[in-house]
Amino acid sequence: MSAVDFVVALRVNRVVGRFGATPVLTAGLAVTLAGMVWLSRAGDDSGYPVAVALPMVLIGVGQGLAFAPLTSAGLAGVAGTDAGAASGLVNTFHQVGSALGLGVLTSVAATSALVDRVGTALTGSAVMLLIALLLVVMLIARGRSRLAPPAEGSTAGTLPGMPSLQR
Repeated sequence: MSAVDFVVALRVNRVVGRFGATPVLTAGLAVTLAGMVWLSRAGDDSGYPVAVALPMVLIGVGQGLAFAPLTSAGLAGVAGTDAGAASGLVNTFHQVGSALGLGVLTSVAATSALVDRVGTALTGSAVMLLIALLLVVMLIARGRSRLAPPAEGSTAGTLPGMPSLQR
């Protein structure tokens, strides 16, 4: 998963340049969701290549597509002088969200029998990804025409070599 994520992340700027950040972010979350749903269906009798490896490849592709546009969306419209603080805030919430999500999923899985805990946690992850995808569609995709243009002299809303979300 990490290797696939890395390779896709190296090429995401070209994909964003061609299709725009919002469609790439949406597609990345959708592909990650598909991989997570597939992975959550793995059972005791499942083979590794089909039940684990292929879903992990999908998750890696989705994450590689989603992270850069998501960061760009978090910095859209921020003045250049505030970009460092905004970037720190985006990264802090990424870490807090990961810890909070893990805590919620651990609590959910704890209510299941030992054998079912992993599947329950992965299903919970898929539900969280579905919520994230719906939020992206509702807040970013529908609101992109309402996004304010970046402030004068702002580098926010773009990453080096990445077009702005204003497409």
